Amino acid sequence: MIKYNNEQNLPDSMPANTSRALPRTPRRAAPRATPAAAPAIDQASDALADPVAHALYGLGDSAASVQSLLREGSSDNTLASYRSAIRYWGAWHDLRYGHALQLPVPVKVILQFIADHVEHATGAGMAHDLPASIDEALVAARVKRALGPFKLATVQHRLAVLSEAHETQGLPNPCHSRAVQLLMSRTRSAYARRGVRPARKDALTREPLEQILATCDDTLIGKRDRALLLFAWASGGRRRSEVVRATMENTRRTPEGFLYVLAHSKTNQEGADRADMYKPIVGRAAAALDAWLQAAAITEGALFRRVRRGGVVGGALGAEAVRRMVKDRAAQAGLDGDYAAHSLRSGFVTEAGRQGLALGEIMAMTGHASVVSVVGYHRAGAALSARGARLLDDDPADA
Repeated sequence: MIKYNNEQNLPDSMPANTSRALPRTPRRAAPRATPAAAPAIDQASDALADPVAHALYGLGDSAASVQSLLREGSSDNTLASYRSAIRYWGAWHDLRYGHALQLPVPVKVILQFIADHVEHATGAGMAHDLPASIDEALVAARVKRALGPFKLATVQHRLAVLSEAHETQGLPNPCHSRAVQLLMSRTRSAYARRGVRPARKDALTREPLEQILATCDDTLIGKRDRALLLFAWASGGRRRSEVVRATMENTRRTPEGFLYVLAHSKTNQEGADRADMYKPIVGRAAAALDAWLQAAAITEGALFRRVRRGGVVGGALGAEAVRRMVKDRAAQAGLDGDYAAHSLRSGFVTEAGRQGLALGEIMAMTGHASVVSVVGYHRAGAALSARGARLLDDDPADA
């Protein structure tokens, strides 16, 4: 069973119980701890992974070639999260209704899923409708990480995946129904009024980044981690998938340092030749990278490698290793807050906002395709230096 890596659940603070606003189904006396996989769910999972599978029949030997290209061009994390979400839908439906889920899913089932997994206000406080016995069975079956309601972002992801499963198979989409759309709109408003905001990792701005860098000694691992942190941060806040794809072949030396050619990214899936694909590695970041490459004797292949016992340099680091390294270094530095690999990206944007860099220049470095996704961090960084916040202060020139 593949777990959805981003799923987080709140503690089960109240029993599931009281809402009558949405259709309810009879509570089963003894839900199975290991719900059976439904054929329709397996088909939906396969369709999400291979959306043109139905077109491959009769293609002969080339069908395998087409499937290989589809797999190679797909994000492993995305496919894993889709499969995990579909498996959860199947397990929940089996336990809630006593039979396997089939597509298309009725609208009332979607409404029940929402009522089961988001919190609503009652006279006794906040509650959700998922029966405790089913909640426990889902956790026991290892399709759910912890008891209690989902975070709103997780519910929205589950709905998006089920919606995609219907669209991929050309079926009527219950997630597009007026009832589901209205309920989710009102749910988002309710959560916003409660002050519930999407969880974000803390930004590694310059000060906490310097504290983390101070934990990196002159051992091979220390040199590697210092080079990686500065490479990721100073080149525009690289995603961890972009960091582990950096190689000697796509990172060339220049008189100023290095130039990383980011030919494939989240916002450039097809590798189009764009002006913003060239990421400078200069100054301290270039010096740290050069020191690591020389110490590790790396002349080809991946820039950032595992270091085994005895100082033996191994194969390329994976994206998960980058996440763990940032968290471990933040803990070593004694930082308060929740830091992970994305903290490097958000930290770069936030610091750039603090130092007054133009939004267009920042986006050229980060590679963001949407202003909406970057402007929040930029404004957060610039907020404390805003002139509008100091209109009542004395003008230093008049003092």
